[in-house]
Amino acid sequence: MVIGKEALVEEFVLHRLGGEHKDNIFSDFTVTLKGDEEQEFLRKLFLKPFANMAFTSEFTHAVGLEYNVLHGLCAQIRSGEDLLARSEAIAKHLVHVSKHHNINGGDLYVAKFSGVQLGNAVYEAVGIYKFDEKEVFIESKQAGGLIELSMKRGLGNLKPNKAVLVVYTVDTPTLFVIDDNTSTEFWQKDFIDHRPKKDNVNSTSSVLDLTKSFITEQLPQDYQIAKADQIDLLNRSVQYFKSHSEFDKQEFAQEVFQEEGAIRSFNDYSERFQESRDVEIGDNFEISSHAVKRQARIFKSVLKLDKNFHIYIHGDRDRIEQGVDEKGRKFYKIYYDQES
Repeated sequence: MVIGKEALVEEFVLHRLGGEHKDNIFSDFTVTLKGDEEQEFLRKLFLKPFANMAFTSEFTHAVGLEYNVLHGLCAQIRSGEDLLARSEAIAKHLVHVSKHHNINGGDLYVAKFSGVQLGNAVYEAVGIYKFDEKEVFIESKQAGGLIELSMKRGLGNLKPNKAVLVVYTVDTPTLFVIDDNTSTEFWQKDFIDHRPKKDNVNSTSSVLDLTKSFITEQLPQDYQIAKADQIDLLNRSVQYFKSHSEFDKQEFAQEVFQEEGAIRSFNDYSERFQESRDVEIGDNFEISSHAVKRQARIFKSVLKLDKNFHIYIHGDRDRIEQGVDEKGRKFYKIYYDQES
């Protein structure tokens, strides 16, 4: 989703959070690295962790968005105000909201970007990253005709334990959130305070989740449906998203489920799904190809028969017959043109 190949890490700052019973250390300088090699490393460290994310958020607050602390501080950084002072305020905000939690100490980076790509457009962005650990590496250098080796600790291939990238898209910022504990209250709510964004990325993901849940959980309760037919419906669903650029709920239901009874059941289930998950899915939206690629992985096209066979079904349900022989044994008959 986030493409950082042409992005520029304009400036960043590091603060050290001590954790329980240890002092915090706030930097008194920012870092600007303009070299190609340095920029390539920083892009890998700060932007690559978001490259495959297919879930977007936006800032929120129970009273009003102007009371969201992180939203205000990031906006000030974006507008050109002093990164050092604003990043220290961000670090102190994190310390404040996490003081009643036994959190690990670590390095907190705050970075400012330009040229971050989402879709076909580029934007400014602000990133906040918390690394709890450092990795060990060997540094070698030549001195006086000899090779010297030393063990050091730092960042290289480690991913942040927690991070948020605030991309300044049109109208409202788009957030990408990383949390190694899935949903940490102080990070998700107290520090960032965000909610799912009503955009085509989340709409695409939500409809795919809804469809998989309906086909595998609800539809077998409404009808007697063979496993091969369920897989066929899952394949048709994914194929619709891969072959269309725009989602139309009525068209989708007709193409995938075809029968009126199944379509009505899908529409009823859709309303219950949105209410139980607290999501809002539009009837029409632009399909996110990245979200389709990401979510399609959960659509299993494997037919498991006892512990003996796995059949992968990718289409053409008409080439599979199901039955029971004279001895009561269940079988599938598969027709094909060639084997490879």
